[in-house]
Amino acid sequence: MATKGKLYLIPAPLGEQATHTIPSYVIDILHRLDVFIAERAKTARRFIRETNPVKPFSELTFFEIDKHTPAEERALFLEAAQQGRDIGLLSEAGCPGVADPGALVVQTAHQMGIEVAPLVGPSSILLGLMASGLNGQNFCFHGYLPPKKPELMRELKFLEQRVFKHAQAQIFIETPYRNMALIETAINTLSPDMLFCIAAALTLPSEYVRTLPIASWRKTQIPNLDKQPAIFLLGK
Repeated sequence: MATKGKLYLIPAPLGEQATHTIPSYVIDILHRLDVFIAERAKTARRFIRETNPVKPFSELTFFEIDKHTPAEERALFLEAAQQGRDIGLLSEAGCPGVADPGALVVQTAHQMGIEVAPLVGPSSILLGLMASGLNGQNFCFHGYLPPKKPELMRELKFLEQRVFKHAQAQIFIETPYRNMALIETAINTLSPDMLFCIAAALTLPSEYVRTLPIASWRKTQIPNLDKQPAIFLLGK
C-alpha cells in the first residue's frame, strides 16, 4: 500500500504587506505542494503569488471549504493524500483550524488516518494575548459576539463576570467594519476598572495595541479602526 500524504496546516499573513511573518521553512513546504484547500481560493492564490512560487498556477488545484461543506465532500478534497500526495490547508488569515472552517478538514483527515502537520505562523489570538498583558495562563476565546447592541451589552457583562470570578482573560473578535461600534458599546457598558485591550492590524504597518482600564478609555482619543482586522480582550 502506498504511503499516505500529509495535510500541512499553512498559516497565512494577517494582512497585506506581511508575507515576511511567514517562516522560510513554511514557504519551502508551500512551494512543494500542488493541492490546496482554502476558505477562498482567490485569497490563497494571492498569498502564494506573493511568495514567488516555483510552480505555475496551471499546475495547482484549489478546493474551497466553508462551515457547511459536507463530510463526504471534505473526504474528496483529501483523496490526493490517500494517493500519497501532500496537501496544504490555508486560512484566510492566520492559523488554519483556529476560528476557521478548516478545522472540519483537519477532523476529516484524522478520521481518514492522514497525518496532520501544523506549521508555525502568526495567530492574532496569541499575538493579541501576548501584547495585552492580561492572563496568559487562563483565557477563553469566544469568536464573534452578538452584533445587535442589546445582546452585545448582555454578552459583555457576562464576559466581565467571568473575568472577575475566574481571573480569566476573555478574547473576542468583530467584523472590521463594526469595530468602532463594538468599542463604543464596550466602553459604555463595562465596569470602570475592567481592563480592555484593543489589538488592531497586528504585524501590519498600521499596528495598534493598547490596554487600559475602561475609565481611562473613556478619556482617550481612539483612532479610527474601521476596516482594520482587530481582536479584543478583557481582563484584570
